[in-house]
Amino acid sequence: MKRRMIVLAGAVLVLAGAGFREGEGSPTQGPRDGDQPGRVSPEAQAKRQGKGPRDADRPREGDRPRDGDRPREGDRPRDGDPRARAISPESGKFMPERGEAAPAPRTPTSVKHTFQPLQKPSLTETPVTRAETTAALLKAVRFFQEKVARHGGYLWEYSGDLTLHEAEGFVEDGRVWVQPPGTPTIGEAFLDAYEATSERLCLEAALDAARVLMQGQFHTGGWDYFVTTAPGDKRPVRTNLDDDTTQAATRFLMRLDQVLRFENQEVHNAARRALDSLLLMQYPNGGWFVFIQRLQPYRPEEYPVVKASYPASWPRSPKGYAERPRICYILNDNLVPNVIRTLLDAWEIYRDERALQAAKRGGDFLLLAQMPEPQPAWAQSYDVKMQPVWGRAFEPPAIAGAESQTVLEALLMLYQRTGDRKYLEAVPRAVAYLRQSLLPDGNLARFYEFQSNRPLYFTRKYELTYSGDDTPTHYGFVWESRLDEIDAQYKKLAAADPARLSEVAPRADADHARQVKLIVACLDDRGAWLEAGALRFHRLEPPSGVIRCRTFAENVRTLCRFLADKP
Repeated sequence: MKRRMIVLAGAVLVLAGAGFREGEGSPTQGPRDGDQPGRVSPEAQAKRQGKGPRDADRPREGDRPRDGDRPREGDRPRDGDPRARAISPESGKFMPERGEAAPAPRTPTSVKHTFQPLQKPSLTETPVTRAETTAALLKAVRFFQEKVARHGGYLWEYSGDLTLHEAEGFVEDGRVWVQPPGTPTIGEAFLDAYEATSERLCLEAALDAARVLMQGQFHTGGWDYFVTTAPGDKRPVRTNLDDDTTQAATRFLMRLDQVLRFENQEVHNAARRALDSLLLMQYPNGGWFVFIQRLQPYRPEEYPVVKASYPASWPRSPKGYAERPRICYILNDNLVPNVIRTLLDAWEIYRDERALQAAKRGGDFLLLAQMPEPQPAWAQSYDVKMQPVWGRAFEPPAIAGAESQTVLEALLMLYQRTGDRKYLEAVPRAVAYLRQSLLPDGNLARFYEFQSNRPLYFTRKYELTYSGDDTPTHYGFVWESRLDEIDAQYKKLAAADPARLSEVAPRADADHARQVKLIVACLDDRGAWLEAGALRFHRLEPPSGVIRCRTFAENVRTLCRFLADKP
């Protein structure tokens, strides 16, 4: 438990006979695995719906802005408000791209996050005590459970006075978010706090989060981006692996099941059902698609196991295919690494050999998906022939700098947790290639063209280009390099005694104690951590600051690690 809290990044049920919940639809209905909206030609999908190209900044749940006396989630901007330009006349949805008069200054996208308090206190040299840390931790948990939660669940960000809130878009009051850093992320933070303090308050908060997640679990075992609690609200119907959605909920419920000693039957059944779903969704080559639409395993004769190869040619637009290839295997947004992590956690919690073998097959898929020389890294989407293909209108067949880094981290994780050295073999040549591909500023492009290795970008009109001067802001086209950290971890693991791999930890934060002091000092009287910044979809900076779920989870984790290390 202690190791899990510090690291943290760390029997198939017969689903075909499972009952259906109201509003989920039949598992025999719906498009085949490569035909879901946003994963086939975005232009073709838009034509069917009478809308423009899919924009990831639109509220995915389709909320239509509402009138009101002051800005709330979903408010339609009034005349003269610069946000008014961002309302699509076709759909009425909020599209931040349309609200921009010119491209905003851009910084590389990063997986790292630093707490930026609204007001920085002056810190003394007096060390923070265990009692002070515990008191701050419990105060923060109580505030989130009593003041921030809705129906036991959470969104992404809130104004400091809690009058505004949003996730990936404006959110109706009956909805809570599954997609991280939503409800599962906060639930795990509560479990961190419970393991560090043994306070029942923290466990009850985690149980509240679990109940709302279980309410939204599908007959197919997983979750979509949100759970609705409103009786008249339209429920989503698909198990979704995008953005760590189903994976995060599964990890949280499995960990809660373990904390409860597997005695809560509702939690146990939900966790096992979600795990079985992930096992069932795996292709013969070890990969996964983004959605589950059927309850039968994939047959090897339909999906042969072959290594990745370059397409002889590829169109410069997703509508340039004579016949659009079916997307079968997805690495976009770190889908496979997140599933592998979940399965390895399942193996440690349940000692379920199926989960371990599925995780290893996932690693084998990553090895198969590595492109040949001269670009031995990874793409985002592959067809049944294991050739990269277009995803959305801004995701071309190309080497993916962001996803390649996460694949490398997943391979290192697999070696560390299984001891199988084959997962190390792909790392050095990929790191060497990516180092050669760094941009002049030391960052990585999201996309590199096959053979030429030139960085690829898109204009704000979704035209493919070699210039990064006019890119949309809803998507990360330049990413911060983590190659130094990846290479350092590789060398540590490669040189370590195979019997002691679990002891090899990433580089520690040298200023951990000072960060704990800052976190404790910045907690306000209510128990909130307020940050400077804007609510992205409201396009405003609340004077009361911003409360971020991601910050809450990371601050809780930091405090818990301090308590675990401090006698």
